[in-house]
Amino acid sequence: MSTQSLWVEIDGQRMHCLKAGSGPPLLLVHGLLGGSFSWRFNVPVLSQRYTVYAVDALGAGLSDADPQTDCSMARQAVRLAEFVEKVGIRNEEFRVIASSWGGAVALLFAAQECRVRSLILCAPVNPWSQYGSRRVRFLSSATGRLLFHAAMPFSRPLYGVALRRMYGDPERIPEGTLEGYVPLTRRPGRPYNLLNTVRHWRRDLALLPDAIAKISAPTLLVWGTRDMAVDLGSCFSLEENLENGEHILLPGVGHLPFEEAPDEFNSLALEFFENDGLNKPCKEKPCKRRLRE
Repeated sequence: MSTQSLWVEIDGQRMHCLKAGSGPPLLLVHGLLGGSFSWRFNVPVLSQRYTVYAVDALGAGLSDADPQTDCSMARQAVRLAEFVEKVGIRNEEFRVIASSWGGAVALLFAAQECRVRSLILCAPVNPWSQYGSRRVRFLSSATGRLLFHAAMPFSRPLYGVALRRMYGDPERIPEGTLEGYVPLTRRPGRPYNLLNTVRHWRRDLALLPDAIAKISAPTLLVWGTRDMAVDLGSCFSLEENLENGEHILLPGVGHLPFEEAPDEFNSLALEFFENDGLNKPCKEKPCKRRLRE
């Protein structure tokens, strides 16, 4: 199945995505410091049944963004709505798979977009997880930002350490994974984009409870039992607050189940989407084609 690169102008800047396959549309939204590269083991399988759009959010992946670009979760959700319109997904339902930070973006997006038929969220950032909160507070401070910029030129060895923490079993890290991610973190303006994201982090988390309460689409939460990035316990709190949520736990898997256990993940994704026909129609409220901040 051939894959093509698409470039869409959003906020006056070029946003990249990979498009593959045919059939109903399916959006893939990566996590922090990820990109369309993150879905390299999933696109070939999912595109056999769906038209897959693996997006690179502005300031991530191949979508370079000016240093002053608002890279908050809330703003990225607005951009995702605009992206959907610009690639021609206007009068049909679509499905979403999102991971970690991208999971939070997808929740904010789905709360205002009634055409979302169903969602699969891999360990989405959520208000009930406290993992990483100290790092967020530190990087939001003036001292944290200064040290972050100073350390960036010498941080290459830390990438491997960080990647290993994302896997339940580091021995399962596929060859070429580190080499694929490192260039994404070194693109022009990327440190500023990351710090901009972190600066809005707590504000964005405060928006999520109201957004989650508005989502009626079937939502599958996928968590690895060895996730060290987003608290596994928060899975159950999030599920309780979703109108139509369920979860699957993958034993021994870490924060990136679609990379670490791609065959299992692809199978469960296709099965879930195959059975989401019981999806309830949108709640009786105006269907908002655009998100408003």
